[in-house]
Amino acid sequence: MADRPQLARRMEGIAPFHVMALLARARELEAAGRDVVHMEIGEPDFPTPAPIVNAGIQALQQGHHHYTPALGLPALRQAISGFYQQRYGVRVVPERIIITPGSSGALQLLMSTLIDPGAEVLMADPGYPCNRNFVRLVEGVARTIAVDAESAYQLNCRHLQQHWSARSRAALVASPANPTGTLISQAELKQLADFVDERDGLLFVDEIYHGLTYGVDAVTALSVSDDVFVINSFSKYFGMTGWRLGWLVAPKAYVPALERVAQNIFLAAPTPAQHAALAAFEPATLEILEQRRSEFQQRRDYLLPALTELGFKIKSEPQGAFYLYADCSELTDDSFAFCHRLLEDAGVAVTPGKDFGDHLPARHLRFAYTTSQQRLAEGVKRIRAFLGR
Repeated sequence: MADRPQLARRMEGIAPFHVMALLARARELEAAGRDVVHMEIGEPDFPTPAPIVNAGIQALQQGHHHYTPALGLPALRQAISGFYQQRYGVRVVPERIIITPGSSGALQLLMSTLIDPGAEVLMADPGYPCNRNFVRLVEGVARTIAVDAESAYQLNCRHLQQHWSARSRAALVASPANPTGTLISQAELKQLADFVDERDGLLFVDEIYHGLTYGVDAVTALSVSDDVFVINSFSKYFGMTGWRLGWLVAPKAYVPALERVAQNIFLAAPTPAQHAALAAFEPATLEILEQRRSEFQQRRDYLLPALTELGFKIKSEPQGAFYLYADCSELTDDSFAFCHRLLEDAGVAVTPGKDFGDHLPARHLRFAYTTSQQRLAEGVKRIRAFLGR
């Protein structure tokens, strides 16, 4: 039996995260003494800001070890409400905010509560791969729609008009997006919200890279409608990846059902992390985070022209997150094999387009500028030498 595990049929639709195999191989090379430039990791290289860490230590010392309510620590829900008012000028009452174990917990909560078997959730291709799998886990259908630079790799109303069907239940968009770093304007968000509302559908908006934008401020979907579902996280801008903390803003009418499911699938988000996150909105913390945002922008502004000079094409300039989605078709016709050769021969790890969907994956790579500019420069130097062979 152990050699023939009897898996649920849904597992046939759960694809692996291919970059994890590349990361594992990179770790093997490093253990053997090789130096690897990591441009594949979608995780900030900065440590969690000291005020947050100190608040977490203090929470543990003060005995905050027990469960919070399923919806989250009331003080944290209030703090997030205040953050929306301060940063966006948008009033979001705390009663609409649900604290979750990362944004992944928020997405699982949404899908479990709102998506029936066979119901479609429309989303962009390329896009974050786990989103498809969250839909599959509840026996829904992830309806991926090919997007390109013409729409800044984002779903728009034209796409929804073409692909919305009687089985469609929701659309999921991300701004800024992974892997492309592109944004959706306020006007486009309004159009999307109106479109799904007219069809009694739902709009899910992933805003986990908010705060990490360059030369432009991201607009929250909560500024255009109270009927959208917004997912956010303390992982990216706030630098709390391992603390596993995120949040969901939902229309009031849906909160009781979401709370009921939260009680059953994760009970509550980690208590020490919730107390630590109270320090995330303090002026001293925000000052640190803004300095880091500036450094991410400097890295983007270095890496984008450097890769273009090497023959990669970035057809839609990223305005947020920390990724460059590059067309590598002038250099290879197989980005997956290219990634493996680049790692083995040059010691540079990047993510293949295969991880992000079925729309021209062999022509694309994702570069993450989640390492220092010095290391990025070393990576560019190695890629240049690799291409010159």
